[in-house]
This record gives sequence, C-alpha cells and structure tokens, in this order.
Amino acid sequence: MKIDLAGQVAYVTGGNKGIGWACAKLFAQCGASVAICGRNTELNAQRVEELQSNYQVDALGIECDVSDAEQVKKAFKQLKNKFGQLDILVNNAGIMHSNLLMFSSIKSFEDMTAINVNGVLYNQQMAVKLMARREQGCIINISSIVGRLGAAGQIAYSGTKAAIIGITQASAKELAEFNIRVNAVAPGFIETDLLKEFDQAQRDKVLNTIKMNRLGSADDVAKTVLFLASDMSSYITGQVLGVDGGMVV
Repeated sequence: MKIDLAGQVAYVTGGNKGIGWACAKLFAQCGASVAICGRNTELNAQRVEELQSNYQVDALGIECDVSDAEQVKKAFKQLKNKFGQLDILVNNAGIMHSNLLMFSSIKSFEDMTAINVNGVLYNQQMAVKLMARREQGCIINISSIVGRLGAAGQIAYSGTKAAIIGITQASAKELAEFNIRVNAVAPGFIETDLLKEFDQAQRDKVLNTIKMNRLGSADDVAKTVLFLASDMSSYITGQVLGVDGGMVV
C-alpha cells in the first residue's frame, strides 16, 4: 500500500542529519512539503536543495535552536508564512551526554533538559496552535529505549527521554478532541552521530543485547515515523513504539 502525503506539510526538528534527515526524505518521497530545522544554516540549505531536486517537492530550511522558545516561535512564523499549515511534526532534535552521575556536570544536565525536553514542549505547543485550527494533525516525538529501560552512565539522558514519553501520553489525552494524534518512537541503538563516542568494545557489548544482532539504521526509525504520520495509523495515539531489534524482548 503506497503512502500518499501529497498536500500535507511536515516539519522535522534536527532534520538535516541522522534520523531527522531520513524522515525528511521519506516524507518528501511520499509527496509532502517538508520543512527542516537545524542550527547549521549551510547544511539546511544543502538538504533543501536535495529534497527539491530529488523529489520535486516544496521545502524549507529553518535555522533554529529548539531550546530557545523565541527562536521556536520565529521558526513557526516562517513555517506558517511559507506553507500556511502544518500536518506532521517530528520532534527529533536531541543531544546525548554519557557519564557516571557522580562525574556529570550541571551544564550537561541543563543542556540535555533544554534541548531534549523543553525543545519538545516548545515545538509541540506551537504546532498545536496551527493544527487545532484545522482539527487535524499528528505529532511524533523521538524518545529512546533508555527512556523506558534506563542505562548506567546515562541517568540524565534516560530521564529526558522518559520525560518525552510522559509528554506524549498526556498530550494524546489532551489533544484527541482536536483530532491531533501524538505518539512516540523509542529507538534502540541506531547508527547515527550519537554513537560516535562508542568504541568497539562498547559496540560489541551493545550487540550482545540485541536479539536481531545488528545496530539499527536511521531508515529503520524513519519508516516507523512514516507509519505513525500516515492514515495507516489513524486510530493510534498515545503509544510508544520501540524500534530496537528486540532489546526489550
């Protein structure tokens, strides 16, 4: 069954690389107009050109730090001026700092909370204002397997990703009356920039916990996001869908 998103507008935070970029490409492939946000203006422009030339869709790049509420407001103003609507929001932007709790800095706590939690709230709040007027829309928040299971050396990061699950489930209850669906995806260990700090020994240790015996790809996650953004999941809201190769089994 082909997923057709023609006439819809998707906005992906952290959309110029990794999971966000994989989502943006899939949305464009299905005919949606796509806006991406990231702090690298040059890379944003490059990605917009790729989307337009490869998929013949309208696209927009927005420079935005999602931890800054005022920048998020300006980003949505650009989005509204360009497209006039929003149908799909993917809250993907996030950072990960790994360290034992006793050695972690206060700044790392604050930075992860500002981007991973506040960024989701700021973007979701602005998105809802656009979606509620048309009484339709869907929001997909990117959490993590550690938001469900926790991980040693990632207490603060796990906490921020657990917060996203709480935000998702509460939002699903509040926004259902506006026909806005809110779901979360909880990736396992995915080959992205966030794993660059892992050495081979750490990678081998991780692989031993994955029943499918491989790391996931950004496309594995993006395909799940696409499913949740499409009419194929029109009766699904408030759910957390794991993409982890069987780590929770």
